Amino acid sequence: MEFGWTEAELAFRAELSGFIAEALPEEWATLIPGEHADTSFTRRFSRALAERGMFVSHWPSEYGGADASPWRFIISGEELWAAGEPRGSQYMNVNWIGPAIFSSGSAAQKEEHLKRIATGDVTWCQGFSEPGAGTDLAALNTSAVRDGDDYIINGEKIWTSYAQVAEFCFILARTDPDSVGTKGISIFLVPTTTPGYKAEVIPSVLDIHEYNRLTFTDMRVPSSCRLGEENEGWEVIRRALAHERIGGPRYARAALVCERIAARAEAKGWWQLDGFASRLASARAACAAARILVYQALDDRVKARPDDLSVSLSRVAIVRCERLVAELALDLDGEESLVVGSIGHGQIKTSMIAGLGGGSAEVQLNLISRILLGSAR
Repeated sequence: MEFGWTEAELAFRAELSGFIAEALPEEWATLIPGEHADTSFTRRFSRALAERGMFVSHWPSEYGGADASPWRFIISGEELWAAGEPRGSQYMNVNWIGPAIFSSGSAAQKEEHLKRIATGDVTWCQGFSEPGAGTDLAALNTSAVRDGDDYIINGEKIWTSYAQVAEFCFILARTDPDSVGTKGISIFLVPTTTPGYKAEVIPSVLDIHEYNRLTFTDMRVPSSCRLGEENEGWEVIRRALAHERIGGPRYARAALVCERIAARAEAKGWWQLDGFASRLASARAACAAARILVYQALDDRVKARPDDLSVSLSRVAIVRCERLVAELALDLDGEESLVVGSIGHGQIKTSMIAGLGGGSAEVQLNLISRILLGSAR
């Protein structure tokens, strides 16, 4: 396989990299992706990207993009993720929320949401996981009962990122009470100011990243908020998750941390430590492997081939490279890893987030086994 870049793609990467270097304050060199989810800076930065045509250029032009190659999507992700993800939580909008709306939304929904997303002017969260189901979305129990032209939604969501700042929530609910598994699920695009919507922060060790519990109590939403057909939301979600799982190219940040470790090795005397050179080489190789697997998944998508397997393999590889780099940094830094801002401190936290977001690594392994083994599971 040859994953070479075209001249246009190389020019886009150079332009984006130059803008990032010029626009980012010095502190961003040490920030962890997700540390600033939604601030005045991340909003300004996203708008500036949009003004330069670099925010959603891979989208169709009718929705604010430039009909550019889908490969620009991953080029943007690599450059921005390595820089600390200065789009904040809006990487999610660009990655899968916007595409879900322009592929399945009504004309009114596209009009209401896509321009704001494409110009970096709105924050979203996703109401997926539940206390009794975890990352098994097919086991969700949140209900949406039809009442005339409205739905009444009741239920809970957990581990919801960015809910404390979001203006809209992408909610999964069961609209057929007799259904099980992936059947009978619908999607709703709900303003977070809707009566009956409540978000509560869940304390965690990840002080750079806030999780939330969402509670919906007799939350009435108009049927115009439903995305796609009633009871037919699973296929939309399946595609959205495929985008989410490789949309944050964490390997780019992990590879950068590897080079920071290498740069410190001489002064710290780490090259003399037994096994350091081979562990650093393994971490670098894991980052490179994750990158190539993500490219394979995106190539499958571009060529309209099934990508379920390549996406799950990519996600597992991303988590493993993050964890390898974190373990190396922790072992080398020792007690210094307890200091906020140290390499070990930052990398262990970002690797913990990697293992949960977009479905845990263990869930991805289950999906891989089902695909490869078929009915023998």
